[in-house]
Amino acid sequence: MKSRVETLTPPNTPTPIGPYSHIAKVGEHITIGGTAGVDPATGQLAGDVAAQTRQILKSFTVMLEAVGSDLSHVTHINIFLLRMSDFETMNAAYVEIMGDRRPARTVIGVQELPKAGALLTMNLTAVTREL
Repeated sequence: MKSRVETLTPPNTPTPIGPYSHIAKVGEHITIGGTAGVDPATGQLAGDVAAQTRQILKSFTVMLEAVGSDLSHVTHINIFLLRMSDFETMNAAYVEIMGDRRPARTVIGVQELPKAGALLTMNLTAVTREL
């Protein structure tokens, strides 16, 4: 029996650091797993928390496009922030990319992240543009 769950890691997105795919999709429902601010062209983390935030959201844009969606169809974003003192800087970079889009969001302060040097990671849920 074929699974209803489609999983993939699209080209031009960071290579997962573990045994997982970036995207899981069931029907119109999309989940993107934890993503760090890695530039897929170089394999290196972007610089500061603002650059990492922008890079994650750019990667999300590519991932969502691969499954027929975009940032305007995001329903929820989780942000795991290494230092809460970076909250305002992260928010400013987030708004640069997200614009007026305001999906539900949770920001959680964490002690450590799996990718060495990462200042934050994000994951999200979304729906496709069409049923």
